[in-house]
Amino acid sequence: MDTDKTTTPKTHHTPTLFAQTYFHGTKADLKIGDYIQVGFNTNYEENRVLKHIYVSATLNTAILGAELASGTGRERIYLVEATDEIEDDPNVTDKKFPGNPTKSYCSKHPFKIVGEVAVWHGNSAEQIKKMKENLEKLREEGKNIILD
Repeated sequence: MDTDKTTTPKTHHTPTLFAQTYFHGTKADLKIGDYIQVGFNTNYEENRVLKHIYVSATLNTAILGAELASGTGRERIYLVEATDEIEDDPNVTDKKFPGNPTKSYCSKHPFKIVGEVAVWHGNSAEQIKKMKENLEKLREEGKNIILD
């Protein structure tokens, strides 16, 4: 584990022969066999390229990711496998929630799309509207920061 004097130790997970499958929520139109990788605009801020790809081991977290993603495409939940080490997502781990209850992770390395969740139940339009309003308020206050 990596540690420094100002943060909680990071947990690293390395893919094995029996790979863990994660979820990635987005509006990007991708195909099985494609790789989700750094170098493209983030789902949540225009004109910002992140250094990490973010995934979750829980469907509910990926659903939120798809519902809150910017763009006009259809909301999608992809099943993905890591191609190299991943670590706990610093945006939620011990910052907003103790531990990692959302089972959110990130990696600088690509994730391979191995499937897509075809049927899932999202939040109500009213809930999404409220969440987007809250995110906009945080942006206006300069508090909507993605640690990357």
